[in-house]
Amino acid sequence: MQKLYDLIESISLAVLIITVTILFCFRIVVVEGDSMMNTLHDQERIITSNFFYIPEKGDIVVTDSNNGYGHPIIKRVIATGGDTIRIDFETGDVYVNDNVLQEDYIFEKINPEPRDNIETTIPDGYLFVMGDNRNHSADSRSDNIGLINENNLLGKAVFRISPISKIGKLK
Repeated sequence: MQKLYDLIESISLAVLIITVTILFCFRIVVVEGDSMMNTLHDQERIITSNFFYIPEKGDIVVTDSNNGYGHPIIKRVIATGGDTIRIDFETGDVYVNDNVLQEDYIFEKINPEPRDNIETTIPDGYLFVMGDNRNHSADSRSDNIGLINENNLLGKAVFRISPISKIGKLK
Protein backbone atom coordinates (compact mmCIF):
# COMPACT_ATOMS: atom_id res chain seq x y z
CA MET A 1 0.00 0.00 0.00
CA GLN A 2 2.90 2.38 0.76
CA LYS A 3 4.24 1.86 -2.78
CA LEU A 4 0.87 2.95 -4.20
CA TYR A 5 0.96 6.16 -2.12
CA ASP A 6 4.54 6.82 -3.22
CA LEU A 7 3.54 6.34 -6.85
CA ILE A 8 0.54 8.68 -6.51
CA GLU A 9 2.73 11.27 -4.78
CA SER A 10 5.36 11.07 -7.53
CA ILE A 11 2.77 11.40 -10.30
CA SER A 12 1.07 14.31 -8.52
CA LEU A 13 4.40 16.11 -8.10
CA ALA A 14 5.29 15.55 -11.76
CA VAL A 15 1.89 16.91 -12.90
CA LEU A 16 2.31 19.95 -10.62
CA ILE A 17 5.80 20.68 -11.96
CA ILE A 18 4.65 20.35 -15.58
CA THR A 19 1.62 22.57 -14.94
CA VAL A 20 3.67 25.30 -13.26
CA THR A 21 6.27 25.15 -16.05
CA ILE A 22 3.62 25.52 -18.74
CA LEU A 23 1.80 28.32 -16.89
CA PHE A 24 4.87 30.42 -16.15
CA CYS A 25 7.30 29.59 -18.96
CA PHE A 26 5.19 29.02 -22.09
CA ARG A 27 2.12 30.54 -23.67
CA ILE A 28 0.09 29.74 -26.78
CA VAL A 29 -0.63 32.79 -28.95
CA VAL A 30 -2.81 33.09 -32.05
CA VAL A 31 -1.41 35.22 -34.89
CA GLU A 32 -3.84 37.99 -35.84
CA GLY A 33 -3.38 39.57 -39.26
CA ASP A 34 -0.79 39.40 -42.00
CA SER A 35 1.91 41.72 -40.64
CA MET A 36 4.37 38.82 -40.21
CA MET A 37 3.90 37.23 -43.67
CA ASN A 38 5.63 35.08 -44.99
CA THR A 39 7.06 33.94 -41.67
CA LEU A 40 3.69 33.70 -39.87
CA HIS A 41 0.15 33.87 -41.22
CA ASP A 42 -3.22 34.87 -39.81
CA GLN A 43 -4.69 32.37 -37.32
CA GLU A 44 -1.54 30.29 -36.97
CA ARG A 45 -0.78 29.25 -33.41
CA ILE A 46 2.63 29.62 -31.83
CA ILE A 47 4.26 28.89 -28.50
CA THR A 48 6.17 31.66 -26.79
CA SER A 49 8.63 31.39 -23.94
CA ASN A 50 9.84 34.02 -21.52
CA PHE A 51 11.96 31.64 -19.44
CA PHE A 52 15.22 33.56 -18.79
CA TYR A 53 14.65 35.42 -22.06
CA ILE A 54 16.80 38.38 -23.12
CA PRO A 55 15.68 39.95 -26.43
CA GLU A 56 18.09 39.83 -29.37
CA LYS A 57 17.97 41.31 -32.86
CA GLY A 58 16.10 39.02 -35.23
CA ASP A 59 13.90 37.41 -32.55
CA ILE A 60 10.17 37.17 -33.13
CA VAL A 61 8.50 38.48 -29.98
CA VAL A 62 5.02 38.91 -28.58
CA THR A 63 4.13 42.04 -26.62
CA ASP A 64 1.33 42.38 -24.10
CA SER A 65 -1.83 44.39 -24.65
CA ASN A 66 -0.29 47.70 -23.50
CA ASN A 67 0.62 48.52 -27.07
CA GLY A 68 -2.24 50.75 -28.20
CA TYR A 69 -4.15 47.90 -29.84
CA GLY A 70 -5.62 46.19 -26.79
CA HIS A 71 -4.32 42.73 -27.72
CA PRO A 72 -0.88 41.12 -28.01
CA ILE A 73 1.05 41.77 -31.20
CA ILE A 74 3.77 39.70 -32.84
CA LYS A 75 6.78 41.43 -34.43
CA ARG A 76 10.49 40.94 -35.12
CA VAL A 77 13.16 42.72 -33.05
CA ILE A 78 15.15 44.99 -35.35
CA ALA A 79 17.15 46.98 -32.79
CA THR A 80 17.77 46.82 -29.04
CA GLY A 81 18.88 49.38 -26.44
CA GLY A 82 21.92 51.38 -27.57
CA ASP A 83 21.44 50.61 -31.28
CA THR A 84 20.85 53.37 -33.82
CA ILE A 85 18.25 52.58 -36.44
CA ARG A 86 17.75 54.37 -39.73
CA ILE A 87 15.05 53.66 -42.29
CA ASP A 88 15.61 55.04 -45.78
CA PHE A 89 12.17 55.44 -47.34
CA GLU A 90 13.65 56.09 -50.81
CA THR A 91 15.39 52.72 -51.03
CA GLY A 92 13.33 50.79 -48.48
CA ASP A 93 16.50 49.79 -46.64
CA VAL A 94 16.73 49.43 -42.86
CA TYR A 95 20.06 50.21 -41.19
CA VAL A 96 21.16 49.28 -37.70
CA ASN A 97 24.35 50.95 -36.50
CA ASP A 98 25.03 52.09 -40.10
CA ASN A 99 24.84 48.53 -41.48
CA VAL A 100 22.06 47.68 -43.91
CA LEU A 101 20.08 44.67 -42.65
CA GLN A 102 20.14 41.55 -44.77
CA GLU A 103 16.55 40.45 -44.32
CA ASP A 104 15.74 37.26 -46.19
CA TYR A 105 12.64 36.83 -44.01
CA ILE A 106 10.73 39.93 -45.17
CA PHE A 107 7.79 39.67 -47.55
CA GLU A 108 8.89 42.77 -49.48
CA LYS A 109 10.96 45.90 -48.92
CA ILE A 110 9.33 49.08 -47.67
CA ASN A 111 7.60 50.91 -50.52
CA PRO A 112 9.28 54.18 -51.44
CA GLU A 113 7.41 57.00 -49.74
CA PRO A 114 7.81 60.76 -49.97
CA ARG A 115 8.50 61.20 -46.27
CA ASP A 116 11.39 61.89 -43.96
CA ASN A 117 13.67 59.01 -43.09
CA ILE A 118 13.53 57.65 -39.56
CA GLU A 119 16.72 57.80 -37.52
CA THR A 120 16.84 57.26 -33.78
CA THR A 121 18.92 55.67 -31.05
CA ILE A 122 17.03 53.11 -29.00
CA PRO A 123 17.13 53.73 -25.22
CA ASP A 124 18.22 50.92 -22.92
CA GLY A 125 15.32 48.67 -21.98
CA TYR A 126 13.44 49.30 -25.23
CA LEU A 127 13.14 47.56 -28.59
CA PHE A 128 12.43 48.70 -32.13
CA VAL A 129 10.21 46.06 -33.75
CA MET A 130 8.82 45.63 -37.26
CA GLY A 131 6.57 43.15 -39.03
CA ASP A 132 8.06 40.99 -41.79
CA ASN A 133 5.32 42.26 -44.12
CA ARG A 134 6.74 45.79 -43.97
CA ASN A 135 4.07 47.51 -46.06
CA HIS A 136 1.19 46.08 -44.01
CA SER A 137 2.48 46.26 -40.45
CA ALA A 138 1.75 48.58 -37.55
CA ASP A 139 4.99 48.49 -35.60
CA SER A 140 7.61 50.76 -34.03
CA ARG A 141 7.34 53.09 -37.03
CA SER A 142 3.78 53.84 -35.88
CA ASP A 143 2.89 56.38 -33.20
CA ASN A 144 0.28 53.90 -31.90
CA ILE A 145 2.95 51.35 -31.02
CA GLY A 146 6.35 53.05 -31.01
CA LEU A 147 9.25 51.55 -29.09
CA ILE A 148 8.46 48.46 -27.03
CA ASN A 149 9.43 48.37 -23.37
CA GLU A 150 11.21 45.06 -22.70
CA ASN A 151 9.03 44.69 -19.58
CA ASN A 152 5.98 44.43 -21.86
CA LEU A 153 7.21 41.31 -23.66
CA LEU A 154 5.26 38.10 -23.19
CA GLY A 155 8.15 36.19 -24.70
CA LYS A 156 9.92 34.96 -27.78
CA ALA A 157 8.04 32.96 -30.41
CA VAL A 158 9.82 29.61 -30.41
CA PHE A 159 7.55 27.04 -32.04
CA ARG A 160 4.61 26.94 -34.47
CA ILE A 161 1.94 24.40 -33.51
CA SER A 162 -0.60 25.01 -36.25
CA PRO A 163 -1.35 24.41 -39.01
CA ILE A 164 -0.11 20.85 -38.77
CA SER A 165 1.65 21.13 -42.13
CA LYS A 166 3.90 23.88 -40.72
CA ILE A 167 4.64 22.58 -37.21
CA GLY A 168 8.19 23.38 -36.23
CA LYS A 169 10.74 25.66 -34.63
CA LEU A 170 10.68 29.34 -35.59
CA LYS A 171 13.82 31.22 -36.64
